[in-house]
Amino acid sequence: MLLAHKIELRPTPAQADYLARACGSRRHCYNQLLAHFSQPGMTWSKAAAYQHYIKVLRPQFPWYSEVSSRVTRNAIDDLDNAFKHFFRRCKNGEKPGFPKFKKKGVNDSFALRESPKFGIDGRKLRIEKLPHCIHMRQKVRFSGKQKQVTLSQRAGKFFASVLVNTQDYNPHAPDKDRVGVDFGIKDLAILSTGEAIPANQKLKCNLKRLKRRSRNLSRKQKGSHRRAKAKLSLARLHLRIANQRQAVLHGLSDRLTREYKTIVIEDLNVRGMVRNHCLARAVSDAGLGMLRRQLEYKAEWRGNRIVLADRFFPSSRMCCGCGQLHDMPLDRRVMQCDCGTVLDRDHNAAINLERMGLDTLAPDLKRAQETG
Repeated sequence: MLLAHKIELRPTPAQADYLARACGSRRHCYNQLLAHFSQPGMTWSKAAAYQHYIKVLRPQFPWYSEVSSRVTRNAIDDLDNAFKHFFRRCKNGEKPGFPKFKKKGVNDSFALRESPKFGIDGRKLRIEKLPHCIHMRQKVRFSGKQKQVTLSQRAGKFFASVLVNTQDYNPHAPDKDRVGVDFGIKDLAILSTGEAIPANQKLKCNLKRLKRRSRNLSRKQKGSHRRAKAKLSLARLHLRIANQRQAVLHGLSDRLTREYKTIVIEDLNVRGMVRNHCLARAVSDAGLGMLRRQLEYKAEWRGNRIVLADRFFPSSRMCCGCGQLHDMPLDRRVMQCDCGTVLDRDHNAAINLERMGLDTLAPDLKRAQETG
């Protein structure tokens, strides 16, 4: 299985300058090719792009040779993937989304997909045409053959994402059967066991600092050194918030997939929830869509099973004791049923989800008898 490990780099000033020039070379080559094939009468062809790159771009821009040749060469593959997705969306009747030009400072990166062009030894990263190895913050956690490395820049920091072909994806077998998980905003998750995971509100905790730094940035003159410094300060705060959020989500998803064989969750319409302007910030801060994605791919690694409840399954409105449906507006936080059941709204929903998963996975007796 292919797994990637993203590691922060600690380059020297000279190495940071090389990485920045490599990102700029890849972005420039990508934009030049896109501009050429966006002209009237031009049709995309990977072979034609390679000929244009060899005969026109490299002679016209000799500074491409200051970095590894694969940095700019792989821009052809990246643009080819962008056009393939564009044609696929056109064929399926989706919104086309024609490839866009790369902007400086936005998702700056380049990839080395050939083994001779890079090498990793412990906490040292070797790159072609760089005289000294770059120090990495930690070792690669996966063992196996290293297929490629993608180097990116964000908020003034450089990162290396190492893709490894490994078998280290199932180190622990779950010992518990199943659990129902109800996602929310007040609490990030409520388990059917009654355990509540505290809310993930990293953005809310840093709103004042974000507003202060954004106001400071807006007051600076465009193109000035102080504006660049203020912009970097704001980007670093955004990066810190994103890292804090991902740490909470990775911890929860890793724990659930390690402990439980079957996890039952709701098929939430996160995109629709964000349209509610009163809840948009809280929903985005919780990272519900990201949590579901992490649960799905980690469960696949470990051989677990994710059961999705239907979007309209009445998990919060149904009493877990007798199955009676109630009118449960959002301001009503306790389920009180005539059968005597008194439970927290989210705990009741988690229990209903667990039972729904049990019914879904139960064998069909009639079909089993017919088979026998």
